[in-house]
Amino acid sequence: MRPMTSETVRGAQGTLEIVDVVDSWTKPVPDLDPVSTTYFRAAHDGTLLIQHCPACGTRQHYPRLVCRHCAATPEWEAASGLGTVYTFTVVRQAGMPGFQDGPYVIALIDLDEGPRMMGNITDSPVDDVRIGARVQAYQLRIADGIGLPQWRLAAVSAPNA
Repeated sequence: MRPMTSETVRGAQGTLEIVDVVDSWTKPVPDLDPVSTTYFRAAHDGTLLIQHCPACGTRQHYPRLVCRHCAATPEWEAASGLGTVYTFTVVRQAGMPGFQDGPYVIALIDLDEGPRMMGNITDSPVDDVRIGARVQAYQLRIADGIGLPQWRLAAVSAPNA
């Protein structure tokens, strides 16, 4: 997929690239609800958000109404967009319309801030992806006001390395 436009937005923790693919996006678009809307709108603007609980300090992803640990109301926090591949799979056959661009990688990413999230590793050779590889987020603008985090292999060291 070739980006149509690209720009950079500075978040509280770092700088994430935005790639606008609104006119060429053929995959499903996330259903927005009162909790996830903030997350997907921030992704559209170049920020990767996670939730932080002010009561117990837990950080979490996917967005929820309450902290998964203590049930307090979480707050939004900008993440750095850096993480480590926990595990991954390579999808080689299209299972649904819109996903014929394989092979592609679906991975679980351990964010440097702590939460684990699922995402696609794109813009990187499939055979180069490894457990423990460092990745960096970028944001795809896929629809009006909706962004979707994607990942690419990064040449950055792990925190505290």
